[in-house]
Order: sequence, then C-alpha cells, then structure tokens
Amino acid sequence: MDDLESLELFSLVSRVTNEFENHLGIADKTLAEFVIDQHLKCNGKFADFKKFFDDMGGEFPQSLLESVDRMVLTMHPKYKGKKAGNDKEHSHGNEDMDLLDALEQKSRVFKGLAVPDTEKRWAEEDYIDRQAADEADAKADAMEDTFAMLEGLAGKPKEDKSYAPRNDRGTRKRSRSPEHNDYDRGRRRDKYRSRSRSRSGTRYNKNDDFVDEFGRSIEKYGSREDSRRNGHSDRRRRRDRDEDDDFRRPPPVELDDHPVLFKVYDGTVTGVKDFGAFVNLKGVKGKVDGLVHVSAMQEGARVNHPSDLVSRGQPVKVKVASIEGTRIGLSMKEVDQATGRDLVPQKRLASGANMERLDGGFSDNNYGSLASDVPVIEGSRGRPMRNRKRMTSPERWEIRQLIASGVVSAADYPDLDEEYNATLTGEGTFEEEEDIDIEVKDEEPPFLAGQTKQSLELSPIRVVKAPDGSMNRSAMAGTNLAKERRELKQQEAQDKAAEKAADVDLNAQWQDPMVAPEERKFAADLRSAQQPKQDEAVPEWKRATMGKNTSFGKRTNMSIKQQRESLPVYKFRKQLLDAVRDNQMMIVVGDTGSGKTTQLTQYLAEGGYGNNGIIGCTQPRRVAAMSVAKRVAEEVGCKLGAEVGYTIRFEDCTSPDTKIKYMTDGMLQREILLDPDLKRYSVIMLDEAHERTIATDILFGLLKKTVKRRPDLRLIITSATLDAEKFSEYFHGCPIFSIPGRTFPVEVMYSKEPESDYLDAALITVMQIHLTEPQGDILLFLTGQEEIDTACEILFERMKALGPSVPELVVLPVYSALPSEMQSRIFDPAPPGGRKVVIATNIAETSITIDQIYYVIDPGFVKQNAYDPKLGMDSLVVTPISQAQAKQRAGRAGRTGPGKCFRLYTEAAYQSEMLPTSIPEIQRQNLSHTILMLKAMGINDLLHFDFMDPPPTNTMLTALEELYALSALDDEGLLTRLGRKMADFPMEPALAKVLIASVDAGCSDEMLSIVAMLSIQSVFYRPKEKQQQADQKKSKFHDPHGDHLTLLNVYNGWKNAGFNNSWCFENFIQARQIKRAQDVRQQLLGIMNRYKHRIVSCGRDTMKVRQSLCTGFFRNAARKDPQEGYKTLVEGTPVYLHPSSAMFGKPSEHVIYHTLVLTSKEYMHCTTAIEPKWLVEAAPTFFKVAPTDRLSKRKKAERIQPLHNRFAGEDDWRISAQRRQGRGGGGGTWG
Repeated sequence: MDDLESLELFSLVSRVTNEFENHLGIADKTLAEFVIDQHLKCNGKFADFKKFFDDMGGEFPQSLLESVDRMVLTMHPKYKGKKAGNDKEHSHGNEDMDLLDALEQKSRVFKGLAVPDTEKRWAEEDYIDRQAADEADAKADAMEDTFAMLEGLAGKPKEDKSYAPRNDRGTRKRSRSPEHNDYDRGRRRDKYRSRSRSRSGTRYNKNDDFVDEFGRSIEKYGSREDSRRNGHSDRRRRRDRDEDDDFRRPPPVELDDHPVLFKVYDGTVTGVKDFGAFVNLKGVKGKVDGLVHVSAMQEGARVNHPSDLVSRGQPVKVKVASIEGTRIGLSMKEVDQATGRDLVPQKRLASGANMERLDGGFSDNNYGSLASDVPVIEGSRGRPMRNRKRMTSPERWEIRQLIASGVVSAADYPDLDEEYNATLTGEGTFEEEEDIDIEVKDEEPPFLAGQTKQSLELSPIRVVKAPDGSMNRSAMAGTNLAKERRELKQQEAQDKAAEKAADVDLNAQWQDPMVAPEERKFAADLRSAQQPKQDEAVPEWKRATMGKNTSFGKRTNMSIKQQRESLPVYKFRKQLLDAVRDNQMMIVVGDTGSGKTTQLTQYLAEGGYGNNGIIGCTQPRRVAAMSVAKRVAEEVGCKLGAEVGYTIRFEDCTSPDTKIKYMTDGMLQREILLDPDLKRYSVIMLDEAHERTIATDILFGLLKKTVKRRPDLRLIITSATLDAEKFSEYFHGCPIFSIPGRTFPVEVMYSKEPESDYLDAALITVMQIHLTEPQGDILLFLTGQEEIDTACEILFERMKALGPSVPELVVLPVYSALPSEMQSRIFDPAPPGGRKVVIATNIAETSITIDQIYYVIDPGFVKQNAYDPKLGMDSLVVTPISQAQAKQRAGRAGRTGPGKCFRLYTEAAYQSEMLPTSIPEIQRQNLSHTILMLKAMGINDLLHFDFMDPPPTNTMLTALEELYALSALDDEGLLTRLGRKMADFPMEPALAKVLIASVDAGCSDEMLSIVAMLSIQSVFYRPKEKQQQADQKKSKFHDPHGDHLTLLNVYNGWKNAGFNNSWCFENFIQARQIKRAQDVRQQLLGIMNRYKHRIVSCGRDTMKVRQSLCTGFFRNAARKDPQEGYKTLVEGTPVYLHPSSAMFGKPSEHVIYHTLVLTSKEYMHCTTAIEPKWLVEAAPTFFKVAPTDRLSKRKKAERIQPLHNRFAGEDDWRISAQRRQGRGGGGGTWG
C-alpha cells in the first residue's frame, strides 16, 4: 500500500509541476512538493492556503491556486483515505462535521455543481415590480405616441420593431439572474417583453396569468394591471394599423429575403434565349433572376420563340414555380399579366414524406379529405445547393459518340457542355461532392473547466453488488438461454414449413396441360411457403387463458360500504386523523391491500381537510393514478372529474369542485415549479414512496422547504416496505404510523445450489407444487413480457402432455403491456379442483394484491434500466433483486393464510450478492430534464440540494454538459431564455429543443406530430402470432430517410382516414396510443401558441425535418463502421440498427437516433439519416469540421484490413502461419 501511495504522490507532483509550467513557465518539482506540503499544513482550507502565499509575496494567479487545490483534493492519498474512512465508519459526534467537510471539498473540486442558488422572488414582490413596470410602460407609451406623431408629420416611415424576427438560437447572452432577465436589460420595448420578464419559478402568458402545460390560465394578482397592459398593447396595435390613414403616407415596401414558392412577383425581362427568357424579380432583396421556360409562357398555344411574346426590358408578372438550389423556375402562363392575379392557385401540399395515401390516391390537401389552414413553406431558404456529380472524360466522350451517330438526342444531355450549363444556370461550375469529416470538440463548458475530466475517473453507481457472483452469472446465462430457445423455435417452424413445401412438384404442375391456372405455382410462391407462418391462429395457451367469458375485476357480493369497512385501515381511521392533526409530516407504513391509497384521502376529506384546499395524492404510475381515482369516485358516489379527479401528463380530469386529486409525481413536480408554496393544496400525500422515482426524490427535497414556509400544509409519505426509518430520519424524525395488514407466517426455502437456468427451474417448481402441495394458487416472478409468454407456452405444453388425469392448472400472465381485460382475470377464483398460476413482473410486488396466493416462486431477478453517463446509453439489463424486494415478494404468500416462498437461489447469495435496498432511479437515470427543472426553479447548487440519496457526480456533470450543448445554460451555468422555454415543455430537453428549432426551420407542423409520437409508447402492434402480417403493414409507412418520418407518415395516414379506429385495426396500429399522441400534439400546440410560434408545414421538403432533429439529438449521432454496424461519434461505441427500423438493410453513412438501449446488442431505436455538416451547424460548440491539413482522429484510428481467403482464417496469409508443403521441388518452400 505504501508503494501505491508513493506512486500516487509522484503522479500528483508531476501534475502540479506541469500546471506551474503552463501558468508561470517554471518546471520545478521541488517547488511543486513545497506547495503540496503547504496545502496539507492548511488542512485543505483554501482560504488559509491562499493567505499563506499572499503573505509570502508569491504572486501566484488565482486560477493556478484553484487548480492546485483541486488536484491535491482529488489525487492526494490523504484525502482519498479520509473519504474512504468516512464512507466506512461514522461516529455520531463527528458525522455531520465530516459530511460538511466532504461537501466543502467536493464544492471546490466541482464548482459547476455548486453555483449559488437564485434567490426566489415572492409573488407579492414580483407584483409590485410589475406594477411599477406598468407605470413606466404607460409613460413610455405616451412618449411613443408623441414620437409617432412627429415622425408622421415629417413623412418618415416608422420602423415597426414589434415584428422584428426573433432568433431563438442566440441564447448565450443573458443576465445572471433568471428572474430579472429582461427587467435588467432596460425593459426593451418589443413583443416579448411581458412574456420574458417572468421569474424562474413562475411563467406568465401575455396577460401575466399562470399557465400550466394544459394551456389553462390561472389568474394571479392584479387583473386591473393586466387589462391596463392589454389596453396599452391594443392602443399600439390600433395606432400601427391606422397610422397610414391618419397621416396619409405611403406604406413601406416589404421585401422578401428569398423568393417564396408559388408567390406572384413583378419582374423585368433581362435576356431572351432560344429556350426561354431570364426575368429579374422585384420584391426580393438583392438581385434575383429566374428563368421562364418557353413552355411556361403562354397557355393553350405553342410558342415558337420567346421573342414572339417578350422583349428585353419588358415588365412582366411571373409566379415562382420551382426552386432548386440557386435555380429559380418561373411561370407567366399561370398569372394574369394585366392584374397579376394567380390563375392557378397552388393547392396545399401533403405534409410529410409519404405523399400518397395508403389507398393509392394522391392527397388533395395537407391531410386528404380534411382541410388544413397550416401554411406550406417549401423552398430553398437556407437549403444547401444540390450537389451533382461531374461526368468523367470517358463518359462524355461516349455520349458525344452516341449523339454523333444519331442513337441519342443531344436534348437528352443538356448538361454535357459545361459552358452551356453555366449560361443556363448562372452557376459557372459544378460543385464537387465532398465527404466532410467532423470531430467532437475537446473544449469544456467554461463553468465546468477542469471538472469533466475529473468526473471520468469516478465510477458509476453499481446496480449489481457482486458482478462475479452466481446470481449475476445466472442472469447472463438466462438471457442466452432465452435467445437459444427463440432461435430453436424459429428453426423448427422453418423446417416444418420446408417439409410441407417440398411436397409441391413445380415441374409436374407446369408440364400437366390439364392443371388449372390458379393451381400453378412459381418458385417465388415456394419461397414464401417456406416462410414460417405464425399468423394463422392465436397460440393454444392464450386461447385457453382468454376463455369465452371475460370478467372485469374481483367478484364480490359486498356493497361498497362493506368493502370499505373490511379493509385493515378502517380500524385506525380516528387514530390517523388525530395523527395528521398533531403532526405536520408523517410516515404511514401499510402493506399492499390495506387500503391506504383509496381510504386515506377520503378520511381526510371527511375530516374537513378538503374545505380549505385540495387533497393531493401522487402515484408513480399514470395507470395507477387513473384507476385509483376512478375507484375513489365510485366509492364517493360522484362523477369522475367532479369532487374526485386525476391529472397525468397531457391529460387533466379535474374541475373547480375537485377536492381529492390523484396525479403522477411528475405532475406535482411541475406544479411546484409554478407555485413553490402549493397554495391550492391543504394536504399532500406521496404514495408508494418506496419506489423512489426521480420525481418523488426531487419532491422530497422541495416539499421539505415548502412545509417550512407553510405551517398549515400537511405532508404524508406512504410506503409498503419496512424502510420507513430512513424516511422518518430524512423528514426531521417525523412519527411513523403503521397499519397492520392481514399477514400470516411464510416459510422461506432456498436452493441448495445455484440454478444455471432459472426459467426452467421455476417451471419445474410450479409443476412440483401443483402435483404435490395442498390447495392454493401460485405466483411466479419473471423479468419481462417475452420471458413470461415463453414460460406460459412451455408450462401449458408440459401440463397438456401429462394428460387429463392431472388437476387443471390455469396459466395467467401479467405485465404492463397486457390488455386490461386480460389482466383482470388474475383476480378470478381458480376452477373447482384446479389451481391458477400467475406469472408476473415486479408489478405484483406492491402494486396489486391477489387473493388466494399461498405459494410464491422467486427466481431473484428483475429487469431495470441503468444509465451510463460516460457512454450516454441506457442499458436494459437483468439484475439480481435487493433483499428488501425479496422480503416483499415473500410477503405476497402470507396475505390469505400461511404460505411458502421458494427462492431459486442460495442463502449465501441472498446474504452476499444482494444489496440491502434497491438503487433509486435518481442514481441510475439520465438527469438532464430533472436538472433543467431545478434550474428553472432557481436551484443551481446541486451539491447542497437536500437529496435523500445524492446522484452520482459524473451523472450530474454529464447532464450539465448536455444542457450547455443544447444552449439551455450559459457560460456561467445559469439558465438562458431558451432553457427556460425548454423547461416549460413537459418532455426531455432534446425534444423540446427540436420543437423550438423547427419554428425557424419552417417545419413546426411536422415536428409537432413527430414529437407527439415519440412522447408515447410505440404505436405499432406486433402480436406474436401475426408478426409477419404486422411487419408487412408497417413497411407501407416506411420512409427511406428513417423512422422519424415513418412516424409522421403513420400519423398523417391516420389523419387522412379521418382518425378512424378501423384503420388502426387494419394497419396494426394501437388506437389507444395514437389517440394519446393526438392529445399530446394538441397540448404541445397550445404551448407553441402561447409563445406565438408559427405553425408552418415544409410540404415535401422533409430535409428541414431532419435538419431540425439534429439540433436536439446531435449527441446521438453515429457513423457507419466499415466492418460492422455503426460507431457513435461521441464515444466510438459500436451500435447497430434495430431490425424494426425503416433503414434496416439500407444503411446511411451518418445517422442520428432517439434512444440507445442495450439488450442483446447496443441497438439504436428510431433512426434517421443525416448529413454530417448539419451537426456542425446545429451544435457549433460541440462539433467541428476536421482540419484538412492533417489526418482526423477517426482516420488515425483506422487501419488497413488485409485481404484474405474467406474460407481461411484472418491471419492465415501471414508468413508465420504458412506451413511447409514438402522438401521436394514444386512444393511450398516457406520455412
């Protein structure tokens, strides 16, 4: 260990020496050792360290001392050992001091995570400031009126600044405080003033009302001032509108920056050629010429020569017919030359890449039979010139010979003569196609200078306690076994189909003259016959599971009142209300099924807590929020949305009369962003807090501050597990209220040896229990849908093979994607004399309670998502569960009577290979959206934010880098105006940036549909028994440029069909999901309208859509690898196109992807082809064009792959691998 410390000290001295050489030009190791020693004598206190050198007269720069301080704190063995010691043992007396010292040192190393918080402005103070600003506005309006009158009398056209174009991309420049962003800039007079003055914690619309993500206005403070502001703006609008009439001056001439497609312009003929006339356009900035072809001059008559109709200098009226690069095609025949009226008004173009409807017809307007008022902007504004390949000299010679021989016409090759082409296009030369090589910039954000490299040395949170343990090996083996089973099944189906097809003699059919024509088959028919047909029927096990009679929920003869009184929580109603009255915060622990979710809110409403505010209850899942609200509304006896309602993302089912409100934890997080004090609520109940979602963990820290400011607010945290002491300690030692459940003893049995194939062992255990154990149902925990379906099929076949003498076993699957009517069958009682086995994911641990479960089989695995900040990739992996989850699963067997739990792992594995509790989401998920919302609330100091379990430092630094690259943060790490706008969109920051950027690109209508489709689960339905049929239907929507445009085609196709459910059924589209996408689109449209963003369509020019996607997903870019698949541009990670992608088999050189998920491979989901130069344009702070004077990093890493015989090994060509063929002549003589 001493040798290792010496090496660490040598490394530190070398780094400090290099730092002194960089700053002062002095490379002295003795000086470096002296400085390090002085730092140790100051006990790591930077103030004393700096004071020492100031007293000595050492004129060291501040940046040098800070850099040395950071290096010593990070690399010196003393501080490393101190940190390890603090992690291992804490004395109660010094624990808080050690924690403060560790935070102080961490703040000095990672300054970007410790930016001071922005002081929150109370609503009253902001109201006073707005009132003063309004009075100043009134004075400014009077001054503007005076100046307008003087300008009108002087006859000078007034420049209207209210319509100045706004550049959302220029968001780097901003003030330090997100609250005084525009107020401190001198209250600039433009149309964005009133909207952008909002403080970071509150958003206002034009009338300074609170607006939530549903577009509803919540009036706050001072409608008189709002009407006054409206009066001022109305007066300004009236003045601008009537100014010409009042002062009788000519209106200013508006010039287009670029020619607008299908617009009529005045022009002057500048030249007449044999093929047409060149016309100079008026009304466009600069000198713009276009060509009127001879065929576009006159309608219904042949024009022998353009000079018959026009002459040089003649004024004409033309219409822009086409724009290709710098070539502008004009038309005279579609314009009335006397009046300038458009004789052929251009019909609106279909929006999206797929111009044809699925029935083969062409869309007459944007959406088939549905009229649309979305303007179409199609053209070359900001569009790069179309590259054309130059013909080689031999190709030109061959074509000239063909023309000379009369075989082809010279008119077929107008670009053959370069001089003729230059005269025609005005371009002069062809543009050579260029392969642009781009690189990632090594520059760090200024507020993270020197910190990101330190974070790379930090290890991410481990989701597996023992990577080399038996359980983790079993998890990896189980994945491989499932893959082998799937491949074996496919091979068996292909063999069976091939045997059936081999019986068909094609030759005999065609030689027999008497055979009917419809009976003759081609070889293509034979190949299709060999394809495995899985879509003939529903699997037998599923038909048996579905049955003929569908039930919806538990069967009971009790009334609602009797059901409420039968719940365990009913006995403690009075004690609960007393505890809530006496304590501001409280932890409630109760088993699943005790009634705490549905009854506590009703008890509080009956106790009068709903009279002074809303009783809010959060749920970690949207489905749970909806179903619980429906059940409580039924028990209360009201309509859903009246006294009892729910709010989930993009869906609000509440009213002004709502007293009990269920919502997802993410929705409460957005509400606290609008109103940090939650003035509308009297009680907040965080249900299922043991699941520890990211939103729940953030709410913990925010609500602790809220309850300090609001003594009347009551906070209740409920949990179904036994880790309530941790919650109580976090919430200042608040009391714990336990609700005893109906629990019975559970006998736990372990495996004697580790199981190599846990799925096969689980199925064998099910059959043993069914054949040998007494009556009682079985609950089996597996990891996912595919595994559950495989288990159901295998188990059904095995039970069927045992014959009819064996008692009946009903196999019932449960997973989130299963239709609700099939999920409800798990609550039905088993048939008489039989038994049911429920095969479920971890949803059955705490979320649902199934009666009559006496046996639980726990393989000990769960599938969870883990984020790697270094790779920027989500990994969906099978991992061992925690000890708390194992106890929870075992408890499922003791709800009805004494039960048994069969754990398919050893007791040693339970003790040594399982973590005590699960890793919370905040430590294994991407935090960019979470940090953006915290920044919008003024919380910049992330290190000192009161997290229950702080997230990893490298994850937070990666999120800050991502937000900076998206232009959401400025050089000081504070929120920009664009960042505040992105925080208003309830989605990940990259999607919000794409949506905002699409406005400038002119494709916001298409992007709304794409983002709405990305915000939901997949709309494609691919049942296991009809996979081939579903894939054929999906291929009709495929766009050659990628999956984003494919989603656009699906949405537009559904819209063309009139939003018809039968269309969804025919095309294997999930109607419920695509309807939800429509709702999401409407809510996003409301947010866009609130910001006055134009909704325009790009028509057929879908390149704009792909360019806009690069503005948000530039980090998710990959380049084709010469050997296999792709490699990401950021980290060089090998990734692959998913087989379901529209680009599968047709790869592009560069692509961007929406998500990257690690399953059997690193698959890119939702991929689109792009040009590399778009990445540099979209993210100039992140990418750069590789220098041309030297090799790029990518090309340096490439190596020449030697050619070799594909039937031999790759290294068989080497001399060392050659074998001597013999000693005689003529043989091989290598030796």
